[in-house]
Order: sequence, then structure tokens, then C-alpha cells
Amino acid sequence: MKRFLKKQLIAIAALTGLAAQKTQAQDIHFSQFYETSILRNPALTGIYNGDYRFGIMYRNQWNSISAPFQTATASVEMKKQIGTSQDFIGFGVLGYYDRTGSINLTTISGNIAISYNKNLNEEHGTFVSVGLMGGYLQRNFDPSKITLGNQYTPGIGYDPTIASGEKFPNPKVGQMDFGLGLNYTSNTGADNKTNYSVGLAAYHLTKPESNFYGDITGVRQDMRFNVNASSNWLITETWSVQAQGNVMVPGKYDEIMVGCLAGRKNAESASQDVLILYGGLMYRFQDAIIPVIKIDFNDLTFGMSYDMNVSKLHAASSFRGGFELSLIKTGLMTDPQRGFSSTVCPRR
Repeated sequence: MKRFLKKQLIAIAALTGLAAQKTQAQDIHFSQFYETSILRNPALTGIYNGDYRFGIMYRNQWNSISAPFQTATASVEMKKQIGTSQDFIGFGVLGYYDRTGSINLTTISGNIAISYNKNLNEEHGTFVSVGLMGGYLQRNFDPSKITLGNQYTPGIGYDPTIASGEKFPNPKVGQMDFGLGLNYTSNTGADNKTNYSVGLAAYHLTKPESNFYGDITGVRQDMRFNVNASSNWLITETWSVQAQGNVMVPGKYDEIMVGCLAGRKNAESASQDVLILYGGLMYRFQDAIIPVIKIDFNDLTFGMSYDMNVSKLHAASSFRGGFELSLIKTGLMTDPQRGFSSTVCPRR
């Protein structure tokens, strides 16, 4: 029984996230992936309109078939111009909380990121960016929620007062984690109305240990590679289109997401509040169709999406996956000595 328990806990630690996606437990994911730059590619840190950016996101998944998977993040990004050049450094801090499964496998993580952004062409706002990320991750589970065979009595069922007879491992482990990324951003077309960005990142560079039993070695987190791509077209003064794509490859699994949003701007003069309404769809291959609504109001962005599960699991989920909310605020520094985006505004 003890050997069986060890195998179960190791499997839970490594594969809990597999019920929600084809990735591993430590790698959280969002349907609005384009709002999580540090987790997508550290080189994207600082690639946005404005001098600073605050963001929060919340995801609730699989509430219809099991204990819900809940994930929340909070992040802050800023950037600093280097001398009188158009080059700049981006800084970011991100923390997240993730709880999955019936034994409350919980992950809490704090991460910092820094990027160097080299301007190659001022006319088209072309940047090559390199980013680094480092953080600390802690995982724990609740041993009281584990049920074992010897706690069941024939004709009665599960009795929590019966001792399990098992010695559980340390329910809390921690580890350091690191990532590296490269990204290219530019504008093209008439009046630079088309913006695009492509990049590649790698996470879990040291392949950290991933188990609760200190006497078992070799259970390591696979490196995760991430490819990001996006484009934003200003079709007219009123209409715009955003295309997004993301590929995650952690070990032998993968997650591919693509989608498109169309936006309509209502403001006709600089004196009006700017309101842009977006609507569109994202698609996670072999898993979910995701309707998305996004609202830009001046310097605030609100996003809402819902995963409609279309994988083989839909027989149990009845096409219900989970909902997701995001709130982003960007802004400019009031002090002209600290402001930077008045001279350069790379976008993503």
C-alpha cells in the first residue's frame, strides 16, 4: 500500500493539470493567454502601450464534473528608457495561485522578469527583445482529503474515522524556476497601421525536481517551449482586428491556441472617452471553443471568456469547461522625466 501511495502522489503532482489540458501541473494556462506576457514569454515584458501596466486574471474550470480548478494571477510591468536612445528595459513582477483536484493540490508562485529591448528602426517601431524570468514555486496538498482502501467498510462505505495506516510525505515542497525568451515586434503598412510580434521562449531551464518524496530522485519537470505570435490591423479609424496564436510544448505534450477578435471604436474626437468593444473566438486544438468579449475604456481593459469543451470529455462536461475574467490597466507617467511612451510605444 505504501508503494502504491507513493506512486499516486507522484502521479498527482506531475499530471493533475492533464485533465484540464495537455500539459503538466506546474504550468498554468489561460484562454486569454495574450494578457499573461511573463508566463508566455519574458521578452514580452514591457511590450505594450504605456509606461506601466497592472493586471489581474481569474479562471474557474471543470466545476461541472469535479472539484473546480481555480487559478488567479496578479502582475505589474514598467519600463525605463536607456539614456536618449529608443532602447528600453522592461521590468515585471507576477504572482499566481492555482488549486486543482480533490486533494487541493495548490501551487503558489512569485516571479520577476526583466527584458532588454533594442530599437532597430524608429520609423516602424521595430524592436528585438531578450527577456529573463526567475521565480520561486511552492506546492502543497491536503493529506486529510486522501481516501484509502482500508478506510472503506463493506456495506457501510467510507469512514474517515478509520486510520489509514499510512505515513504521508511532507505535504509542502518548494523549488526555484527560470525562463528565457526572445521576441521581435514591428509595425508595417500605410501609416504603420499593422503591428505584429513573434517570439520563442523556454521555461524550467534547470528541470527542477517535482515530487513530494525527498528519497525519490529523477522526477523532474520537463522544459517547456513556447511560441507566441500576434498581429493587430487598424482597418479603418473605427474598426480593428487582432489575431493571436500560442503554442506550448512541455515535454511530450502540447497545447495549440489560435483566435481572432474584431473591435469597434466609438470615439470620434480626442475630447471623448475612448470605448472599444471586441468580440471573437479562440480555439484550443482538440479541447475547446472559446467565445471572448473584450472592452477597452480609456486606460482600462476588461476581458471575459468561456471554454466550451469539445474534446472527448464533453460527454461528462456537457460542453461546459470554465469561465475566465481579466482586468488590465495601463497608463503614462505624469512626470515627463519618467515618461517614456511619449516617444516610443511598442505594442503586442
